[in-house]
Amino acid sequence: MNNELIFGAAYYNEYMPYDRIEKDLTLMKEAGMNTIRIAESTWSTEEPSDGVFNFKPVTDVLACAERLGLNVIVGTPTYAVPAWLVKKYPDIMVTNRKGQVKYGPRQSMDILHPDFLRYAQRIIRKLMEAVQPYKCVIGFQLDNETKHYDNYGKYAQKKFLEFLKEKYKTCEAFNRAFTLAYWSNSISRWEDLPDISNSINWNLHCEYEKFLRTCTADYLKWQRSIVDEYRRPDQFVTHNFDFGWIGYSYGEQPGINHFEASPAVTLAGCDIYHPSQDELTGREIAFGGDKIRALKNANYLVLETEAQGFKEWTPYPKQLRLQAFSHLAGGANGHMYWNWHSIHNSFETYWKGVLGHELQPGVIYNYAKEIGQEYKKYGHQLIGLNKKNQVALVVDNDSLTALKFFPMDMPGGGLSYNDAVRWIYDTLYNMNVECDVVDIHALNPEDYKMIVTPALYCISEENAKKLLRFVEKGGVLFSSFRSFYADEKGSVWDAPHPYCLTDAFGMEYSMITKAGAAKLLGQPVQVYAELLEVKNAQVLAKYEHKYWSNYAGVTKNNFKKGFTYYFGAKTSEGALKEILKDALAEAKIAVPEVQFPVIIRSGVNSKGKKLHYIFNYSSEDWFINNPFGDCVDLITEKPYFKGDKIEIADWDFVILEEQ
Repeated sequence: MNNELIFGAAYYNEYMPYDRIEKDLTLMKEAGMNTIRIAESTWSTEEPSDGVFNFKPVTDVLACAERLGLNVIVGTPTYAVPAWLVKKYPDIMVTNRKGQVKYGPRQSMDILHPDFLRYAQRIIRKLMEAVQPYKCVIGFQLDNETKHYDNYGKYAQKKFLEFLKEKYKTCEAFNRAFTLAYWSNSISRWEDLPDISNSINWNLHCEYEKFLRTCTADYLKWQRSIVDEYRRPDQFVTHNFDFGWIGYSYGEQPGINHFEASPAVTLAGCDIYHPSQDELTGREIAFGGDKIRALKNANYLVLETEAQGFKEWTPYPKQLRLQAFSHLAGGANGHMYWNWHSIHNSFETYWKGVLGHELQPGVIYNYAKEIGQEYKKYGHQLIGLNKKNQVALVVDNDSLTALKFFPMDMPGGGLSYNDAVRWIYDTLYNMNVECDVVDIHALNPEDYKMIVTPALYCISEENAKKLLRFVEKGGVLFSSFRSFYADEKGSVWDAPHPYCLTDAFGMEYSMITKAGAAKLLGQPVQVYAELLEVKNAQVLAKYEHKYWSNYAGVTKNNFKKGFTYYFGAKTSEGALKEILKDALAEAKIAVPEVQFPVIIRSGVNSKGKKLHYIFNYSSEDWFINNPFGDCVDLITEKPYFKGDKIEIADWDFVILEEQ
């Protein structure tokens, strides 16, 4: 697999209406697929009753895959527990803030429950023993889209109490850290700590959810330690990290910290689902790739994406191909569909796969076959794309959690943390400015010319000073509303805001307001506004409002060798774009003339050649002038010299290799 893109689908022999393994795997092979993913959903089949094991559905697939020359990724089946286990230990079901969850849906167990862990370890070991003889197994997936599942159960809270004792040492220090004297919530003995689930101290909830994310990362690392006892040196370990969800993959995931959990894997993986048809933009594909690639600064694998999915995702002609190569342009070394076959019963009946319910090759299969043929033909030139971006967009789980409890609008209102993240990311994307999406704790400022912090509400003094030094040395810091306001547990800093950076920004603010009728740069302000009081910053825009017009909404400041920008409210993408252009110019980062729907994604392939993917995310043909040096389109083999006109048909692309 070293020089071959991974291409395939999830396959569930257990879900099929009749035995057709040979037929299905042969169809996959004929479509150019080389890898299948199995087993992660089927604990109740693998262990139908306590201590009774049946791995034949797994080994039958492995035997056929070995015979046909297909590779297999085996998933540990721990994210959906069997009914007999819950019958035996009813409290295995997770207790969240609303109470104990009833059996039925997946991802509903307490991953800290000792009996769950005991049985999970047993099924993992038994599965590993069963698959060990098969050479076709190239890697293992730990669990599935793992999160903490809002766990407020007794085991989690007991472990949290031990964590608090270790961190704060005394009840007095703990009380001070969270101002628990408020509403008489302070304690004098650790054993008096009440159930966290109904606490009115949102900062304590922030600390608790951060603790749960660490527990989730530790859970994946625990599974990795078991798998490591059995796997060969050439077999990878991965996990399908997922994202915040609003009907599709949207932004930072609140239930796990990807960076914190990344040591559990040797190969970072993810699941990316996105709108299609007229709503296909490539933004979710790009965001997911830019985030997962940054976890290990290496290529990654898309373990799940849609072939058909929902009816509104059924791709137009050429879109499935466009989506596939869009993943490669982000640095993916391949992608896999969820799933191969459309399921005939239960919850995901109409989340359709490569094959429809008739289980025969059709339109989508033929689209996939075209991709498979091209992956085989060009894969050696596309695999291992190395991307070196000059912009870092910083994300932070602590800020996401804090802004859930301290929202910019009423709870459930119209502006979330991920809205702020995607507002800036999408604008940069539309401008064809590529960036890495980096966790604040993984950020090395020296790697970038410009750092962007959307709604970085929580900031430690250490990280604030790291950003300050970045600006002092000549970097450009571009920050939005709700940045630098609280510490890592969401407790507001008792100092001028933006915390630790008022001199760098040349302004500060204390008043925030509902946006109302205010405008900024001629555009309506959405939901929330910070009223910036300028000290020595340049005012790029004031609020257009009868009463707030004395306050700045956008500022720029030259501080030491660098520049800072602060955007005090969310407004239109067009208004943001104009300020970003100025910031990018100060960072000496070129902004291409070409803008969305034509998107350019670049990198250096494993042969050391510069590659430029140029995508057309629209139903209209587009013409652009080649902005690069002498190139050849890998697919058509047509040469292009600098300035030559390039035609890109609807939902199509070219891949230029510089000569």
